[in-house]
Amino acid sequence: MRVVRFTPQPDAGLGTDPLFGILEEDNQISIISGDPIYHGIQKTAAKVDLTKVRLLAPVIPRSKIVAVGKNYADHAAEMGGVVPDEPIIFLKPNTSVIGPGDTIVWPAMAPTIDYEAELAIVIGRVCKEVPRERVKDVIFGYTLANDVTSRELQKRDGQWMRAKSFDTFCPLGPWIETEFVPGTQRITTTLNGEIKQDAKLSDMIFKVEDIIFFVTQVMTLLPGDVIITGTPAGIGPMPEKSTIAISIEGLGQLTNKVSARP
Repeated sequence: MRVVRFTPQPDAGLGTDPLFGILEEDNQISIISGDPIYHGIQKTAAKVDLTKVRLLAPVIPRSKIVAVGKNYADHAAEMGGVVPDEPIIFLKPNTSVIGPGDTIVWPAMAPTIDYEAELAIVIGRVCKEVPRERVKDVIFGYTLANDVTSRELQKRDGQWMRAKSFDTFCPLGPWIETEFVPGTQRITTTLNGEIKQDAKLSDMIFKVEDIIFFVTQVMTLLPGDVIITGTPAGIGPMPEKSTIAISIEGLGQLTNKVSARP
């Protein structure tokens, strides 16, 4: 199922507050009651057409976004590093999240800003020290992420927190697919219509089971937390006023524009 979070247009007659729904095959959204990560998927009788809503980030992480670095061998090489022996993890704040169609805002202190296409895991329950064979039990679903990065600040600081934590630096969407199974699906980035990244999820060094096993040895994950799983080679800068689109087969496309440079 494709779980969406959205605000209705005024003429839809559904108010102005964000709602959750299931995007059906006919592009109708079946509205559900409450946040499905906490309350399960309970459809109501109400429906609205996809053209009558504005899609939002499908989840706002309650506590954290856990990010994995250098999880594709070709990306590790282009960054001048070797393949890590275990996952490299860091955090992004939930204030960095925006949704599909939202604008990535160029911070005044960043000389350039880069795109990084990533598969995102949405956690569905409180979990700690999850064995690999139980990982599927704690996943609510999957979505797309763009781990926006100021490369110069990353190099200057010698660590990644500031470079990846600005407001708007974690677009998520367009929906959460609850039945997605990562495999050989193609992951791509297009910048102003030109393909910049093109790989397969099977190229990940550490698979989803490895990542969740490792992360939960370190920290407790909460419902709605998001793990972004690393980017393939082909990263690069986004010019001002450009359009960036992240795609994964079976998960749709996440498109955002970049603001003018301040």
